[in-house]
Amino acid sequence: MNVPKVTFFHAPQSRSGGTLALFEELGVDYDLNLLDLKAGTQRDPAYLALNPLGKVPAIRHDGTMVTEQPAVMMYLADLYPEKGLAPAIGDPLRGPYLRWMVFYGSCFEPALVDRSLQRDPAPHATSPYGTWQEVLDAIVTQLTPGPWLLGERFSAADVLWGTALHWTTMFKLVPELPAVRAYIDRVRARPAMQRAEARDDAFLASQA
Repeated sequence: MNVPKVTFFHAPQSRSGGTLALFEELGVDYDLNLLDLKAGTQRDPAYLALNPLGKVPAIRHDGTMVTEQPAVMMYLADLYPEKGLAPAIGDPLRGPYLRWMVFYGSCFEPALVDRSLQRDPAPHATSPYGTWQEVLDAIVTQLTPGPWLLGERFSAADVLWGTALHWTTMFKLVPELPAVRAYIDRVRARPAMQRAEARDDAFLASQA
């Protein structure tokens, strides 16, 4: 399938590392625009004109900007359906796939920020995620059957969650429960993940 090349806005050791890993899983060509968070290039006017919040990851494809990590990953996985990283519409796994892609940004990240800042959540009736324990329990329940979020099928959701849980357990924000640790190890053992980590280390060294 011939599609216009994607431009990927990436910063080493940031949330966009998951998107870098997804590109490695997809094995497709793209244009890389490397940002330096320490130097503050994500706040350059040229980038803010494209992405006003100055965040990464972001992609530009065929004249369209896509931001927000789950949206970027869903867009890319659907852009290359032949790679098999997103269940198609009509596939029984499409609903669970979308659920867990969106759960990351709508529940996990808000809960994680509150937890890291030692803030109580909003009252249960108004909290976007309920409680931290409810979020964690939902994740562990989904991971426990294994090997992947969708059971036997590896998808872009595993790239998102595997990289996110790796970093959050490293910083002791998420406990290394057996199901979580085993899942992280399975994701990180994939050759694409190892290539992405090596590339990110090289990018970081180039900015030192």
